[in-house]
Amino acid sequence: MSDAFDSDLFSTAEEQRAYEEFCEQQERAQEFRLDQPALICRWRMAKRTVPLLNRHIRALSQRTVNGAPLSHNMLSWAKQHVEWSLAEGDYTDPNGVLMLVIDTNGNAAMSVGPYEPLSETSAAALRSRAERAQEERGETGVAPEVLCAVRGGVLQVAASSDEHLCGAMTLVEQLAATCGHDIVRAGAEMPADGALALVSDEHGVVLAAECEGSADQDDVAFLRFLAGGVAKLFS
Repeated sequence: MSDAFDSDLFSTAEEQRAYEEFCEQQERAQEFRLDQPALICRWRMAKRTVPLLNRHIRALSQRTVNGAPLSHNMLSWAKQHVEWSLAEGDYTDPNGVLMLVIDTNGNAAMSVGPYEPLSETSAAALRSRAERAQEERGETGVAPEVLCAVRGGVLQVAASSDEHLCGAMTLVEQLAATCGHDIVRAGAEMPADGALALVSDEHGVVLAAECEGSADQDDVAFLRFLAGGVAKLFS
C-alpha cells in the first residue's frame, strides 16, 4: 500500500513550505515544556526503528485531539521524525519504546525509553488494561490496547465493527485472516471463557496467564502463533 504521508507527495510548493514551517515549530516546541498532554502513543522499537510505523501512522490519522483530527502536517512530521531521528538519536536502548506526546495546544514531542514487559498478565489485569484503553478511545478515537479471545478457532476482538484499531491489532487481524481463521468483532465486552490475550502497540500479543492448562489448547496454540508472528518484528 502506498504511503499517503510521504513529503514528496505535496502537490504545491506552498504546501511543502507550510510543512517545513510546521516542522520548525515542532522542533522549537520540544525545547520548551509541553502543555497538558492530550494524546500519548507508545510504540515498540527494534534496532532503532519502529517496525509497525506505517500502521501506527494510519491509526494516528484516525485519532483526535480536542475533538479534531490531526493535521496532515502533524502526521507527516511524526513519520519523518521517526524515520530520520531514530537512527542517529542519542539514547541507550535501541529496542526500547518510542513515546509520542501531543499536548492540548497541538504541539508534539518524541522521546525514547526502555521497554519493560508487563509484570502482571492475569486475565483480570489484561481486562483492566483493556478497559482503560477503551476510556482513551472515548477521548481520542483509538484504543492503544485491545482484548481478544479465541474460541473454537475464531478470533473474537473486543471492538465494534466500525471501530478504528491500533496498529498492532490491524496486524493481528491480518495474520488471522491470512491463516484462514474467522474474525468476529464482539464489541467491548469479551466473553469470560476462551483463550484470552491483550494486543498492544507497546507489548505485542500478551497471553493471559490462565491460558496455560485452563483453555482449549488448540485455541491457545493459535494465540501463541499470533504472538510469535508479531514478536518476530522485534527480534
